[in-house]
Amino acid sequence: MSLKAIYLLLSVLILGQCASHSPSDDNYTFQWDMSVENHTGKVKNLYAIDGKHRGMSAFGWHTDFYESINQLVKNNIEGAAIIPFLYQQTELTKVLRPKRLDIGQWSRNDSIYMTTVNEMHSRNMHVFLKPHIWMRDGWRSNIQMDNENEWDTWFDSYRKHMIHYAMLAELLDIDLYCIGTELRSSIKAQPHKWDEFIAEIKSVYSGKLTYAMNWDDDFDDIKFWDQMDYIGVQAYFPLTKNRNPRLSEIKKGWEKHVRKLEKASIKHEKPILFTEIGYRSDEIATIEPWVWNSAVNDTTNIRSNHIQNLAYEALFQKVWNEDWFAGTYFWQWHINSSEERSRSNMDFSPRYKSAENTLAKWYGREQISDMK
Repeated sequence: MSLKAIYLLLSVLILGQCASHSPSDDNYTFQWDMSVENHTGKVKNLYAIDGKHRGMSAFGWHTDFYESINQLVKNNIEGAAIIPFLYQQTELTKVLRPKRLDIGQWSRNDSIYMTTVNEMHSRNMHVFLKPHIWMRDGWRSNIQMDNENEWDTWFDSYRKHMIHYAMLAELLDIDLYCIGTELRSSIKAQPHKWDEFIAEIKSVYSGKLTYAMNWDDDFDDIKFWDQMDYIGVQAYFPLTKNRNPRLSEIKKGWEKHVRKLEKASIKHEKPILFTEIGYRSDEIATIEPWVWNSAVNDTTNIRSNHIQNLAYEALFQKVWNEDWFAGTYFWQWHINSSEERSRSNMDFSPRYKSAENTLAKWYGREQISDMK
């Protein structure tokens, strides 16, 4: 092994050790309220009362899912976003994997989704099927093609995968289907393709539809809102400029975004659904909520369940009661998370953290007083 390789290996090990012993400001008082939890095994179906999605993006489904669903229900989570990942290597890749797809022929992963969805429906839960493009390098919003023919090739590959999952959504009587997530460049390059695509989706799927735009996209760039049931937003809005903010500061940071969202809802005559929103458990979570943890920032940031919890509380106080607002699907809930690991991680998951109980409190309310 070369000297350079040895130095690199040592650096990785040191970073890993630092990350596992991240500084924390979690010596704050939080009174866990078990009275807000639901231990009946079935959701209350408050959606039928107020039309709000009480959702969570849940990962790690396997054959032993019964207790995993119990944990969602316990926290008054009424809907789960199930997210199959479609793989595209880079922003320049022309075809999604697998390149050959037998539409309507269900894979092993599909069969796990089937079992999970059926069990969720038996608990009165709603299901949101939301396929994502995942890349090794780059971001799906910046997919680039050199000409119209290349765009045609890419879109046909994407269309086949999405029709496959639309058929699965119809088969399983899934409540809501997302036709795309953060695909800004495709929509700008071939708007006509999306109209044809939506018509094809509707020919195989009879449930509700949404598209998930990124928080900083322009609502007016998307011409097909009239064909959707919800305006979907990946709602990682920057809310503060300072580390370790107070609740009042985070709430104030929502004000300009709320005005913009309300204006878009009125203009397009559609309710707005946060198809994703989430906050890391660190002191800068409200500055750039979209940033993922890494070995580098895990060594420099201060872990803070407190700030994550304040961010959840601010969201509910400022947005939840708005008439135009249709609810949330938080990012993210790992089925296999452990309480022990939650004591050191700074990830998006609220599990075993104070934000979990705040979520259960707000999701469990039938009517919420005006706290704006």
